[in-house]
Amino acid sequence: MLWVKTFHILAMTSWMAGIFYLPRIFVHYVEGREAGQDVARLEIMARKLYGFMTIMALFTLALGLWLWLGFGFSGGWLHAKLLFVALLIGYHAWCRAYLKRLQAGRLDRSGRYFRLFNELPLLIFVPILILVVVKPF
Repeated sequence: MLWVKTFHILAMTSWMAGIFYLPRIFVHYVEGREAGQDVARLEIMARKLYGFMTIMALFTLALGLWLWLGFGFSGGWLHAKLLFVALLIGYHAWCRAYLKRLQAGRLDRSGRYFRLFNELPLLIFVPILILVVVKPF
């Protein structure tokens, strides 16, 4: 089970790296477009990063399910963690919606908006980390 846990953490780390970086691409895209720069490469980067982070999300969820089946579903901390994981999946889907708008040339939010949007996953990830490490209840 330690190998499963190791690969779960590795996949989760990779997923979170994508979750934190994709909105930064959105920032550079909208600000670059406003400045009249060529942003085509950013569109490619965003699409490829989203694909990678989706694969990592699927690995994270599959390995998490494996751990759940191995260790059982006990403790209030796990229920709370799963709530935050659901929020993270929702954020991932929200990123997809913005990616589709970017690909259609309709990404109309400001760089400031996406800088703030970039902070949301931290507000989701910190409670997950606390719940997993501290197991407060």
